[in-house]
Amino acid sequence: MTGDELYLRGVDTLLGSWEAIARGSREARVIRAEGVAAAVFPHEPERSVYNNALLERGARREAVAALEDAYASAAVDRFAVWVHESDETMRTGLEARGYVLQETTRAMGMAIGDVRTPVVDVDLATPDWSEYVHYLERAGVPAGLLAGVDPDPFRLLLARHDGELVATALGFDNDGDRGIFNVSTLEHARRRGLGTALTTLLVHEAAARGATTATLQATEMAEGVYAAVGFRDLGRFLELGR
Repeated sequence: MTGDELYLRGVDTLLGSWEAIARGSREARVIRAEGVAAAVFPHEPERSVYNNALLERGARREAVAALEDAYASAAVDRFAVWVHESDETMRTGLEARGYVLQETTRAMGMAIGDVRTPVVDVDLATPDWSEYVHYLERAGVPAGLLAGVDPDPFRLLLARHDGELVATALGFDNDGDRGIFNVSTLEHARRRGLGTALTTLLVHEAAARGATTATLQATEMAEGVYAAVGFRDLGRFLELGR
């Protein structure tokens, strides 16, 4: 599978996960227009985290107007616009409209058969969504984030160390692709390989379910972890806001 094909599969899975989250947040939805998809979350706690719009590579200027209209109609004044780093024309156009680069993440993907790391024993807790919401609060996200989301579309992993819940990860399946999201370890429990172990488990489980690819978006700190598992670099998302 080419890098472009993997990238597009990852985008489709990412948008599917946003739609699943939107169904559990009041008046939220993902608005799709030509060249753009905008996740619109008018209410807290998701408002502070999930107001993101993703522009297709090569999208026209009208796509930017469409996403701005979507957020304006929901009275959302702070949002991020995701642009692939290869789309220099769109980045320049956004900057001309007053957008500035705020953050970057790296799109990564792999064929399931390319996984390099074996499954290792991890002390897994029962996948309880309310425990996950509490963990997220401990990790510093807004209180109640994802509390209203239906957990059924997600594969939730909760890992313990010395009896304490210290690491989590989410899987989301979409048309043969497993998206991996929200891999997180509390600071005092890092450097124990828990993030790698949970990511690896999600990939191997996806293979058993018949998935052919896995995709994710990585922070700079986590890129090496995912590369060790077998994920390929598909280019950065530039996240611009104003």
